[in-house]
Amino acid sequence: MELLHCPSISTYKPKLSFHNHLFSRRSSNGVDFESIWRKSRSSVVNAAVDSGRGGVVKTAATAVVVEKPTTERCRFEVLSGKPLPFGATARDGGVNFAVFSRNATAATLCLITLSDLPEKRVTEQIFLDPLANKTGDVWHVFLKGDFENMLYGYRFDGKFCPEEGHYFDSSQIVLDPYAKAIVSRGEYGVLGPEDDCWPPMAGMVPSASDQFDWEGDLPLKFPQRDLVIYEMHVRGFTNHESSETKYPGTYLGVVEKLDHLKELGVNCIELMPCHEFNELEYYSYNSVLGDYKFNFWGYSTVNFFSPMGRYSSAGLSNCGLGAINEFKYLVKEAHKRGIEVIMDVVFNHTAEGNENGPILSFRGIDNSVFYTLAPKGEFYNYSGCGNTFNCNNPIVRQFIVDCLRYWVTEMHVDGFRFDLASILTRSSSSWNAVNVYGNSIDGDVITTGTPLTSPPLIDMISNDPILRGVKLIAEAWDCGGLYQVGMFPHWGIWSEWNGKYRDMVRQFIKGTDGFSGAFAECLCGSPNLYQKGGRKPWNSINFVCAHDGFTLADLVTYNYKHNLANGEDNKDGENHNNSWNCGEEGEFASIFVKKLRKRQMRNFFLCLMVSQGVPMIYMGDEYGHTKGGNNNTYCHDNYINYFRWDKKDESSSDFLRFCGLMTKFRHECESLGLDGFPTAERLQWHGHTPRTPDWSETSRFVAFTLVDKVKGELYIAFNASHLPVTITLPDRPGYRWQPFVDTGKPAPFDFLTDDVPERETAAKQYSHFLDANQYPMLSYSSIILLLSSADDA
Repeated sequence: MELLHCPSISTYKPKLSFHNHLFSRRSSNGVDFESIWRKSRSSVVNAAVDSGRGGVVKTAATAVVVEKPTTERCRFEVLSGKPLPFGATARDGGVNFAVFSRNATAATLCLITLSDLPEKRVTEQIFLDPLANKTGDVWHVFLKGDFENMLYGYRFDGKFCPEEGHYFDSSQIVLDPYAKAIVSRGEYGVLGPEDDCWPPMAGMVPSASDQFDWEGDLPLKFPQRDLVIYEMHVRGFTNHESSETKYPGTYLGVVEKLDHLKELGVNCIELMPCHEFNELEYYSYNSVLGDYKFNFWGYSTVNFFSPMGRYSSAGLSNCGLGAINEFKYLVKEAHKRGIEVIMDVVFNHTAEGNENGPILSFRGIDNSVFYTLAPKGEFYNYSGCGNTFNCNNPIVRQFIVDCLRYWVTEMHVDGFRFDLASILTRSSSSWNAVNVYGNSIDGDVITTGTPLTSPPLIDMISNDPILRGVKLIAEAWDCGGLYQVGMFPHWGIWSEWNGKYRDMVRQFIKGTDGFSGAFAECLCGSPNLYQKGGRKPWNSINFVCAHDGFTLADLVTYNYKHNLANGEDNKDGENHNNSWNCGEEGEFASIFVKKLRKRQMRNFFLCLMVSQGVPMIYMGDEYGHTKGGNNNTYCHDNYINYFRWDKKDESSSDFLRFCGLMTKFRHECESLGLDGFPTAERLQWHGHTPRTPDWSETSRFVAFTLVDKVKGELYIAFNASHLPVTITLPDRPGYRWQPFVDTGKPAPFDFLTDDVPERETAAKQYSHFLDANQYPMLSYSSIILLLSSADDA
């Protein structure tokens, strides 16, 4: 490598400049709500500095005073460096820095000490020579020296012309997209100096000594058909005082409570966004609750390689390395307990918003490459959040693949759930056949944002030697109206959040006419959606509730959303929830209604556990967590979103027992996680009498028998009618049906385990029905019967 002249380093300390802006956020159903302001800051005027000489060469919207350069001796040995790998890489006794920018005319590496960062000062600058420090479209430099407590970012210069898609502003310090940790504020929810919601951020400079003891950790590689997924929020899981954890609201806090998930029967956690984001992005006073609104969910990524730093108990220690190691520790400890870790990733957009948003990283590096733009520079908004990541651009798709590989190889995660994944199938703003295939195609008239049958990004991920072996789950829709459930390009390995399962199951269980056939399809793993395309039942991720929408308890308590606490006059959130309050709106209801609600919750959970496909439970549903009917709780860092360990531990939480037993039962049954769709050799449909299923529009009863190599044979039935019914069971000479699960009975008799007090007495209550091969079912109830030898009965 060529040694460069030391004068390329300047040690003047201009203050960092950041913008404050207005931009949009989507509701749970994809509706934009504009005019969400970030916290105001004192007005300053940003200025661009000309090559370290302290002169103002152009002004942006605002300006700051710039200190004159000093003549300190440079502390680094500067060499030309290499263009790959991207990011900051510790090697050969120093650090190589490499970053892509095709349209920038100048680039500067900014080094910032941990003490200078809050003061918005650059400690040292290395101006990159376009001849010596640039290969193709990659700017690079290699430094040797003392990097202790040192962070980094970049300045890029070039056109500031939004109409052409360019937002270069050399007064802005921007983050390296490949930075492995981001440092800003050390504590969650704490404002920066002068109540700054967007205090300065910088990347961690890596060291060759950064090591983590994995203790031989290896991927668990569970067959996907065997998974029981638990969608959870890292902070929300343990931040309530009742968790009594040493490090509440952190990765370490989750580790302290992993045994609860193990006892529940969960063997895979799906972490809501843990990439670096700014929880103060929507910070504003909420007069309804008298507190402040936060970006609690985290679906607004600042940096995709970095774990969320303020989910770490380490704060700013080791310049962000503490957050990396605590995330790794969470993964390692989860694996020790037989629990895989899936990350919810948000590659559909970033926190930079629309044209009014801040310049944080991608926008200041090369906006026209990283975002999907209209011909006059406008941002396409398929995400509902102001911008759309240009996923099928060659540079961007390589970035996404590199990022996913990093989280698999370095962080040991087991897979990914892709938020608004349909955006990943849309054509990029530079789309043309030559760009993608190397040659033109007759009739190629694909326009920006068109859904592609073979999206290059999905192709790359699906055929990548590292990524094709991990779990890949698509949320197969976006906010631009593209809905691909059952049709997402899959290469035989992608699964989908089955939104149709959620809708059909909700409709049937609450007693809506006309859904018995659709409900039966759901029980079989949705072959109507996945069989024709060559996929399997486990390609369907079945769920009744998720972070978006009602909790399970609220699903049976509210007919209408109650989102006033969000401070948006109840205008946000989905209006069509397919919920039923069981006769009275709200938590305060009659004893009869409360009993019916508990029965319905058991019905939903039983359905989830006996359906082919992969069940997903939402955090807190196992004990009946309520959000008070709020179906869009994205902005609440409080009890609304916190797991209530005190509620979980209450003796009245009989639903927790039921959930744990049902999950255990699913794991024990060979037939409830089939690799293929059930056939008539294994499954038979029944009605009120054997082999006479009723698929009419008015039918609210579905029953089936399922041959199981472990349990023998199961009889499972759902009565979604408001009327009780006595059913006739299939005759099995020499055998007798035994009661096992009945959601119509109070706990603990809803699930007859061997340790239930007076179990035999409870079982004999229906012996005269079973002697006649019959069984009585309450309205809105479901049952599981087991077949045993008549000699054992």
